[in-house]
This record gives sequence, structure tokens and C-alpha cells, in this order.
Amino acid sequence: MWTERVGAAAVRHRVAVGVVWLLVLLLGGAAAVLGLGRLDQSFTASGGAGHRANLAVQERYGNGAAVAPLVAVVTWPAGTDVRTGDTRLADALDRGAGPGARTVSYATTGDEGFLGADGRTAYALVYPGVGEPDLAGLAAVEETAVGLRAELRAALPGARVEVTGVLPLQHDSALAGPGPAALAAKAACALGFVLVLVLAFRSPLGVLAPLLLAAVTSVGALVLVEAVAGFTEIGFVVVYLVPVTALVVAVHRWAQPPGPAAARSAVTGGAAGAAACAVLALFPAAFLRSVGVAGLAVCAVGTAAALTLAPALRSAAALRSAAALRSAPAPVRKTRTVPAPLAAAGLVLLVLLAGAATQLRVGNPEARALVAGGPARDGLDRLAAAGVPSGVLNPLEVLVPRGGDAAAVAARAARVPGVLLAAAPADWRRAGDALVVVVPEEEPMTAAGAATVTALRSALGDSGALVGGSGVVDRDLVDGVYGLLPFAVPSAALAAFAVLARRLRPGPAARAVLGGLLAAGASAGALMVLWQEGPARTGAVTGWVPLVVGAFAFCVSLERSAASAAGGPGWAGPVAAGAGALAVLAVGIGPQVELALLVSGFAAGALADASAGARTGASRGVHQDWSRPRRSLPSSIDDRDHEFDRSRHGR
Repeated sequence: MWTERVGAAAVRHRVAVGVVWLLVLLLGGAAAVLGLGRLDQSFTASGGAGHRANLAVQERYGNGAAVAPLVAVVTWPAGTDVRTGDTRLADALDRGAGPGARTVSYATTGDEGFLGADGRTAYALVYPGVGEPDLAGLAAVEETAVGLRAELRAALPGARVEVTGVLPLQHDSALAGPGPAALAAKAACALGFVLVLVLAFRSPLGVLAPLLLAAVTSVGALVLVEAVAGFTEIGFVVVYLVPVTALVVAVHRWAQPPGPAAARSAVTGGAAGAAACAVLALFPAAFLRSVGVAGLAVCAVGTAAALTLAPALRSAAALRSAAALRSAPAPVRKTRTVPAPLAAAGLVLLVLLAGAATQLRVGNPEARALVAGGPARDGLDRLAAAGVPSGVLNPLEVLVPRGGDAAAVAARAARVPGVLLAAAPADWRRAGDALVVVVPEEEPMTAAGAATVTALRSALGDSGALVGGSGVVDRDLVDGVYGLLPFAVPSAALAAFAVLARRLRPGPAARAVLGGLLAAGASAGALMVLWQEGPARTGAVTGWVPLVVGAFAFCVSLERSAASAAGGPGWAGPVAAGAGALAVLAVGIGPQVELALLVSGFAAGALADASAGARTGASRGVHQDWSRPRRSLPSSIDDRDHEFDRSRHGR
């Protein structure tokens, strides 16, 4: 087999192989860092109508669109005429918002929807002149919020002034940092990660080798992805998907005893994952294309590393010290199946979680869940105390084309159920076009907020106006990306099955694919249970997170199934799952809700796959033609190397 020839060549030229992969790690790492700018950092691309509207708004006005505005909140002392005070607020905003900014308030529209029910509070929407929907632009908006808050407090000394908004809330969450309990949990997870590898592989090499395999795979895959990003739109989300997938796959592959079966299982698992991801990349949605290209790159580079670098590492270590460096337990113990009642309970839990995924609401978490305290949270609480609904944080912007009647569009929008106010500021006009701001009562990720967006689009459908703004991004993600999943998921599953069926019998191949789908669905369901309906009550799960987590769970499940079918050790799946879960938790535990969502989803995906794999023993479903009968794992790396050579030459 060609895999045996590649492995033998890697052993003979181990120094050259090591140098090549070292260059990949060093030079590729530098190239990957420099190429991050090629990735789309907006996290908003969906290809939907709202996305196109936001692009048009950004092009004509240079701000707003998918970037949620800052919300200035002013509470006047008792006895102050809030309408007179709001004029002073408008003057202060003109000075503090900065050049190119757009502002709207009661003073500029006369709409009492900008006034609180307490009679003393007014708020204004501020779209800074800087800031596009990418990481650098969002940072610029956050800096503007700090300056605006200081300017307004200096200009309005007798009033209580706060500046809030989606971005300031997220920024305060990042600044909060993990508390003592979170730091202790992070340290425990990091220690647990190392301990899992030490107990599983029992040597320094066993701990370092999978990390090295994961590192070169991550760097090489990112370089490939960034190269593709020069020709088509690839989202920044791949930066999260690539390293976590590479780590779990690397642990799986290093756990396999060296020999033809391990090499062929790596090729089979990698090819199945690559086929599924290639199908995803063909669908006309930026998020699916990004996930597909990233998964394809990880599978390709990871398989190359498993066929070349892994044998070279084992061989080099054997030459140095066969007795001291042991990369796997020996001898291999007979795999035991999980007791039937426990397996059945685990299966029921996975099915229930997968069913719960059907109730998932995707979108930015509700504002109240983003941060517990800080200046931006003070502003949010001030709005709530004044009776102003939180929907004002995610207003809609309606682009009225040349020749359209902005005032008539605003009047029609104001009559839509769930709309707090709609106004057409006189200075929001460019080259004949005009913008109308529509403030919903509910945040767009809620059921009521989504219904408002749908009703508004329907009401304005015959006017030629384009509905954009930060409030439509989540809705478009559902329509433009999740709407394709009923076609994308079966297509990817069939592609993976076609590859696996060439190596395994149809039954094991089908079980492998179904297990991957179950793990992907269960990971999304876990997010719904833990976050959307759990103690945090986020109300929604960040739209791109279930896509990334599901792709991860599916790919690592295919890898586990291929390794298991090759007769790999039964402990490999739980070890890889535990290592992956502990690694991401060590990085991501903290107050940042979106990061916590992502890492908990990765952990749930890894554990769900391990649970799915535990239902059957590793030896079940082995294809008799996969490789020659396996022997017990030799007691030293040197013996394993000799056994690899003997099997390669048929002795």
C-alpha cells in the first residue's frame, strides 16, 4: 500500500521530514499571522437581503449598517423639562460624537419614543463616523464610546449620563476578566489536560507529540485557508475551528499503535472528513463555505502529518531511548463494551439533546446576559428603569432609494406591530437616497423581535426600500445559512459515507456517519440547554457557534470511527475527547459570553462523540481486509518500529 511506502520513506528520511515540518510551523506560523487580514472579520456575512442592504448603507453613509449604534442615556434631575434638556443633549452629541457621525434623538425628530416613561430620561442613537463590521472597526467604536461618555458628562454636569450599546456591553465583558473561581477552573482544566495525556501515553513524547502534530496541522491548514481567502470570502470563524479540530484529531492518531492499519485509518478518516467538508464548501453561503474550506484543510494537512511526521517522531525517539520514551500503554488490553443499560441511557441522552437542537434560537445573546456590571450595564439598567425596551440597542435602518418618500416609509414602518418608533432624520440623506431608523421594542433574537423584522419587511416590500441594520443580521443568518442545512447536511453525510463504505462494510460506515450526525446535533442541543434555557438565560445562541461546533463534532466523530474500525485502542476516543474538552475550557472559561458559548460547544461536541463511540467496542465493525491481524502492542518504541518494518515487508 502507498501509505506503507510513505511511512517507510518518512522513517528513512526522518531528519528531512522533521526539517520540513519545522519550516511549516515557523514560516507557516508567520505567514498565517500576516494573512489573518484576508479573512472576513465581520461575523455578519450571510448573503441575505439584510446583508446586501447593510453593504449598501455602508457604501453610501460609511457607518452604521451591521454595526449596532451607541446609545446615550441621560436622566435629568426631578423637575427638569425633559424636552428642553433633550435639546442640550443633541448639542452635546454634535460635539462629542465625532466627525462623520450620525445621531438621532427627540430633538432631531420630535418622536416621543426617544423619551422614557419616567418623564426624566431621554436616549439618543449614535452611529460613529468610524467603524466597519470587522474587529478593527468594532474596536474603534468602543474607543468612541469612551470619549462620548466623557464628553457628555462634561457637557451635562447636572444630569446622570451613561453610554451603552451592544458593543460597549461586549467590551465591558472582555475587560472584566475571569474572577478567582474562573481562574481556578482554568488552571484545573489546564492541569487536567496535561494529566490526561500523561496518564494515557506515559511519556514526555506522548504529551508533546500530539501537541506538535496539532500545531503543524493548525498552521498548515490556516495558511491554506488564507490562500483560498484571496479568491473567495472566508469568515474569521475558521480561526476557532481549525486548532480545536486539529488537537482532537492529533490525539486520536497518536494513540494508534504504529503500523499499516493506523496509517490507513488516518487516510480513511481524513478522506471522509475532507469529502464532507468539500461538499459544505460548495454551498452558496459564506459561513458554510468557510467551515467547509477550514475542515477540508485540517483533514488534508492532518493526514499528511500523520503519515510522515508521526512515524518520524516515533523512529527518532526509538533511536534515542527505546525504554524511556513510551508513547502508548502496553500491552493493549482487550476492549470492553459499555454495559447495555449505560449505553442505552447515553444514547437516549444524545437523542434528547439532538432533539433539543430543533428549539435552538440563533442570534446575539440578549443584552442583559452579556455582562453583569460596568458602565455599559449601568446604561442598560438605566434604560430599563425608565421603561425603555432593550430593542433600542438593535435598531433597523431602512434605505429608501432615490425618488422614494422617506417620511411615508417611516409612517408605514411605525404602524408595524412591535415597532417603538420610526423616523426619517432630515440630515440622513446621500445623493437622493435617504435612511429611516426603525426602533423595535424587542431584541431581534427573541421570537417577538424576529416577528417584527419579518412584518416590517412585508410591510415595506412594495416600496423598494432595503431593510438593514444590526437587527437583521441574525434573521438573515437563519434564512440564508440555516435554511440551507436541510440540503447541506445530508449531502455532506452522503459524501462521508461514500468514502467510508470503500474501506468498511456498509453497516459500520452508516453507523459512523449517523454517530457523527448525532454528535453534531447533540452539541447544538447542549448549547440550547446550557445557555439559551439554562442558568445564563441568554435567550439565543450566537449564530455561527452551532455551525462551527457541529462541523467539529462531525469531523472528529468520523476520525474516531475510522480509528476504531481499524482496531485502535478503546481508550483513544475518551482520551481525545477529554483532552479537547479540557483544553478549550482552560482557554475559554471567563465572563465573555460568546467565547464561553463557543468553548462549551466544543467541549460538548467532543464529549458527545465519545459517548456515541462508547456504545460499541473498538473491535466491532472491523473490516477484515483493512489490514493484517494485529498483535499486542510491543513494549518499547524500538520494538514497535521493528514490527512496523516487519509488517511492511510481509514478515
